Amino acid sequence: MLKRTIVSGEQHRFGGSGVMYSARSESLPDGVLAEYAGKVRVIYLDPPFGSGGAFEFKDKSAVRAYDDKQSEADYLAMMRRVLSVCRDLLSPSGSIYLHIDYRMSGKLRMLMDELFGEGNLMNEIIWSYRSGGRSVRHYSRKHDTILFYRKTKDVYFDITKTGVPRGNTRRNHMKRRADEDGRIYFSIRSGGKEYRYYEDDPVYPSDVWDDIEHLHQRDPERTGFATQKPEALLRRIIAASSEEGDVVCDLFSGSGTAAVVAAAMGRRFLTCDCGQAALFASRRRLIEAGRSTELFESDRPFTILYTDPEPVTGVEDPGSCVVVTPALGGSFVTVPGEGGAGCAFLASGRVENGVFVAEDCITRPKKNDELFIANGRTLHIVDSGCRQGFFTLEE
Repeated sequence: MLKRTIVSGEQHRFGGSGVMYSARSESLPDGVLAEYAGKVRVIYLDPPFGSGGAFEFKDKSAVRAYDDKQSEADYLAMMRRVLSVCRDLLSPSGSIYLHIDYRMSGKLRMLMDELFGEGNLMNEIIWSYRSGGRSVRHYSRKHDTILFYRKTKDVYFDITKTGVPRGNTRRNHMKRRADEDGRIYFSIRSGGKEYRYYEDDPVYPSDVWDDIEHLHQRDPERTGFATQKPEALLRRIIAASSEEGDVVCDLFSGSGTAAVVAAAMGRRFLTCDCGQAALFASRRRLIEAGRSTELFESDRPFTILYTDPEPVTGVEDPGSCVVVTPALGGSFVTVPGEGGAGCAFLASGRVENGVFVAEDCITRPKKNDELFIANGRTLHIVDSGCRQGFFTLEE
């Protein structure tokens, strides 16, 4: 018999050295703030843009990811609280990247000037992309703004970590030649002097980023989360503004891009989001990314902690998602082919000090997939609506 169990968090063997909180960005527990205050090297924020819309997460079915329908006053009050938390979290050498668009960029820049200091603006970065349709009512809106601020003048920033080879594209009618060592370069003469630009020399980005594409509908990175950002964007930010072992923070986790990239680059991460879809998408993505890079059991477990003693749930009856068949020493849990709410994630494990420690999981259950759960162990089920439940198998 499966009996409902309340847990305070999860721990998974794969996913990187980091913690995700199921919480509102502006309402992190005091203990979190105390633990990380002054220790975060870089913060990336991709908050709602004040669009007035609603956004979906599409997996086995479409579910509401989040609403962006606050009044302007409420939105700016929320962002003030979030940015104040960010200022406290940043180390003296830390920096923050606030990703926004035309709707709130001006207002949020004034707020950032107030909280971080106008003199601490490093760049107003323009991320330019070509995806989407074209407008005939105005010039098509094809860029986002990323406000890049430091906390102090002691900021860590290394643009050399972001360079890419110049390449073999001819520029400005330059002549292509090889030097005495066989290195290819382009040259131009001006004022009686020759200027050489080698193909293999690194070129560093300016404050207009037009070399990173928006995610297209069939992009393999796609998770189904409507406002997902490309990993290349986060790789540039994390590379330039942090070192291995540093803490990377994202308080609007969404699909988990910042956490996934941070883990892959050897950083620790601190993220949070209050949405069920974000919790589900980030969990699955981190586990799958960790599995693909770890040959053996990871010594960098990924942890999710719930700020609410009883997290948002919805799977009241496991029979709505799976079929449980008794067996010697436990039960087999099978994903049925028909009916029910649909099973989107399945894990078995033990509960230690209130935290569910996963021992085995199926991140994308299919018809007739099977998982064994021993007596006394706990089953974690997430249905196709991103609702979840924990159930312990009693003997």
